[in-house]
Amino acid sequence: MRFQKVISTILHPIVIPTIGVMLYFLVSPLNFNRIQKFAVLLLIFIFTYIVPLLALLLLKKLNIIQSFRLKKINERRIPLLLMIFIFYGIANGISYLKAFQDISLLFYATSLGLLITYILLFVKIKTSIHLLSLGISCGFFMLLTIIDNQSYLLVIVINLLMAGFLASARLKLKMHTNREVYLGFLIGVLSIFSIYAML
Repeated sequence: MRFQKVISTILHPIVIPTIGVMLYFLVSPLNFNRIQKFAVLLLIFIFTYIVPLLALLLLKKLNIIQSFRLKKINERRIPLLLMIFIFYGIANGISYLKAFQDISLLFYATSLGLLITYILLFVKIKTSIHLLSLGISCGFFMLLTIIDNQSYLLVIVINLLMAGFLASARLKLKMHTNREVYLGFLIGVLSIFSIYAML
């Protein structure tokens, strides 16, 4: 069980955006200088890691949530709404910078995926946000393969392997059912292609 908890923590949804953008900078054919990379990564880390973490601490202190695991469907609603607005705000901000428009797709898609996940709560479906985040990351690099006409196969395979380990961990920890895990990943992949089709 300890290994599964470590995997779930390392690949937590609030960590994946920073990891995804770091991977993008490593493999993208576009040239970004160090200051640009640092500024974007810092912005993303603050708004997708620090801010949600502080928000969860506040919600727990106010007894709105019982634990950081958000096991209950009702506990997920406020954190999800917060994340939807954060990711949409980041996407809007980055979209004005031409060099970072690919990254804005990643954040628009995350906002859409979280919105779908939020709506599903009303029909008592608790989608895996862990797998949603990796599904978005995987779909993002699949989409870039088409846009850039360049192979990102290695990154896609790494994403799929991480998704496999993470799905197994979430199931063994009994945090989700098979359906919730598969649904999360599928929504993630479809969200990125849906956003690309809409924009």
